[in-house]
Amino acid sequence: MTRGGHKHKSGAPERRCIASGESGPTVNMVRFVVGPEAQIVPDVAGKLPGRGIWVTCDRASIDKAVKKGLFSRAAKTKVNVADDLADQVKKLLRQRLTNNVAMARKAGIAICGLEKVKIALETGKAKLLLQASDGSERAKRELRPPKGEETRIQCLNSDELGLAFGRDNVIHAAIMPGGISKRVLLEANRLIGLQKVG
Repeated sequence: MTRGGHKHKSGAPERRCIASGESGPTVNMVRFVVGPEAQIVPDVAGKLPGRGIWVTCDRASIDKAVKKGLFSRAAKTKVNVADDLADQVKKLLRQRLTNNVAMARKAGIAICGLEKVKIALETGKAKLLLQASDGSERAKRELRPPKGEETRIQCLNSDELGLAFGRDNVIHAAIMPGGISKRVLLEANRLIGLQKVG
């Protein structure tokens, strides 16, 4: 297991975290680049030009890198770093996760609504169970997630899930197997790391 609690997948690219000094798979990290005016920019998609600076995707690591000036050391030049960098990353990861759920819906492998989700779970068709963080705990307990690790995701609220499904709000959703389901799980794990305190 890695520091973030996610399984290390052999063969996955690795980078060194500037906060811990430890190497780990990039799927559990966030890439940053030096942008215009020497500003540190989060690159949650990993596609921006420039030399990457990598930090383990948890609040403690990003806050440490900000407070101890580790971005300037890694960039080998003075850079500007926002005090709320961890919150910026969290916001970007929320948007990315919401977008991936929306893509799953458009691809026809994501459904919402208590009864539909219940049937998908009972018939073994669902790969992931998504439940709104602000939903009723009692109602959420009525649904058992699919077998396996990390199959229940609860890091988006009902408005964010609703946005992904083109509705006002959604409490229960499910995603069937497919490439997009893997991306949803990856982004959810990174977001959960940012939501942990300490």
